[in-house]
Amino acid sequence: MLVLLGGIFVVHIATTVMLFVSTISNVWLQFTGPDGRPAGSEASRGIWKTCTLEATCTSVFPVILGNEASMRAVEAFMILAIIFCCMALFAFIGQLFTLDKGCRFYITGGLMLFCWVCILIAVSIYTARFGKISDSTTYHGYCFILAWICFCLSFLVGILYLVLRKK
Repeated sequence: MLVLLGGIFVVHIATTVMLFVSTISNVWLQFTGPDGRPAGSEASRGIWKTCTLEATCTSVFPVILGNEASMRAVEAFMILAIIFCCMALFAFIGQLFTLDKGCRFYITGGLMLFCWVCILIAVSIYTARFGKISDSTTYHGYCFILAWICFCLSFLVGILYLVLRKK
């Protein structure tokens, strides 16, 4: 049981780190030219900035005219997901030392499922509004993929916390 608890804790920490990386970094969409090299005007776009080949980054909002509210919602829900994930981490540590034997980690599991819902909303909005790939020179970046991996892992960890009992 101790090995299972440690494994879940490690996956929880990995989910938290991946959530931070996917939210902070600006590679949700990447653009390439027809020859496979990055395109001239912009190389990648995240939820915060659009970056060019010359490593100059500008705000993403001049690029996404008309969808500012959707992008703000994606940003807000990703930040909420990070907050809930970190709160769940601290709640787990607190419950680990305060719960009686045989009790379940309901608070930790609930917080992790709130994190899962926030990730679900954020990546769903991004996929619906900004993730449409119209040509072969645009593809999803690693941050977008990490967000979907965090979605799966946060659900798994949240359910395991709800089922798990302290021994």
